Amino acid sequence: MRKNKISQLNVGLPVSIKKEGTAYIAFTPALDISTYGKTQREAKKSFSELVSIFFEEFIDNPDGLEVVLGSLGWTKRKSNWQPPKVTNFVQDVKVSLPV
Repeated sequence: MRKNKISQLNVGLPVSIKKEGTAYIAFTPALDISTYGKTQREAKKSFSELVSIFFEEFIDNPDGLEVVLGSLGWTKRKSNWQPPKVTNFVQDVKVSLPV
């Protein structure tokens, strides 16, 4: 069995945290993953753990990593992966609602 090389990825991921009921939901569109916690701190910790698990799944399948990250809009420059640029904005909308 061929041993894969392991390298470190240091990248800033855009993360949104919002409160839903009694939980805080952490989401990143760059990996299309989300998790939660009872507090923002727990949500952040859970998010870090989830990102580690996400990438660990590809240690034995680097070709799968290329497919998945590519489908999420990531680009590879030399041996470095870059997440897609995410733009956050507030858009005013006007819609009709039933009364």
